[in-house]
Amino acid sequence: MKKIFFICLIILGTGSVFAQENTETKDDGRLDFTANIQNNHLWRGLIITDKPVVMGNLSYALDKEKKWKVGIWGASALADDKDGTHYKEINYYVQYSDGRLYIGLWDLFNSRNINTAVASDDIFNYSNRRTAHIIDLRTNYTFGPSFPLNVEADIMLYGGANAGEVVLEPDGSYKKNKYSTYVQVSYPVIAHQKVNLDAFVGGGFAFNDSTFLYGNGKNSFDIVNVGIKASKALKITEHYTLPVSMMAMWNPSNKYARIQLAATVF
Repeated sequence: MKKIFFICLIILGTGSVFAQENTETKDDGRLDFTANIQNNHLWRGLIITDKPVVMGNLSYALDKEKKWKVGIWGASALADDKDGTHYKEINYYVQYSDGRLYIGLWDLFNSRNINTAVASDDIFNYSNRRTAHIIDLRTNYTFGPSFPLNVEADIMLYGGANAGEVVLEPDGSYKKNKYSTYVQVSYPVIAHQKVNLDAFVGGGFAFNDSTFLYGNGKNSFDIVNVGIKASKALKITEHYTLPVSMMAMWNPSNKYARIQLAATVF
């Protein structure tokens, strides 16, 4: 797995260097896209896949200040998981950000581990009983330069039959959504240095049920995501730097931990 990750990183990085050095400087337009490569995909304390992943984000700014954006985010694993499934995801979003306040509405569709007896693998299926889509409201706020604490709160508003978010009646009809919620606080312990370090802690609960998505299914509230993340800009050439990071994550509720290595190749 490590060989696959580093080979892809070298290939993508080399291609990016070539493109950076052979493209004339253009005006900063509203359309943009980025690509990341990681040795795994961790999300809100969950292990989405332990295989190397390539991610892409295509966005378009709706205003000149680029505070409002719409976009498509997608990812795919570079190998199958041990259970034979293959992680793929495509999401759509609209968001607002002024540098301190962020509000986004995301439509998530993860095709991995869809139990067709419960959830539909049809990407156009939005029925409340079987949709694998999750409508996710995301918010976070950073208090400011003198106290740069970031507070995040995210709530699943709709869907998620394949994630256990949809609760059904005994006859299989729709009963309710759990409205699983994730809250996190993070703080830059070391900032504006060669290597920066952030620390974070996140917990989960459900507004409409005694259990929630991110925990072990036993508690109504649990700490599910504790960790640190180190990041730096690795200079490749005079005209190209490679943002890289290393994150250590522990989930006390599910009793596992992971290390993540990631790079934004362009």
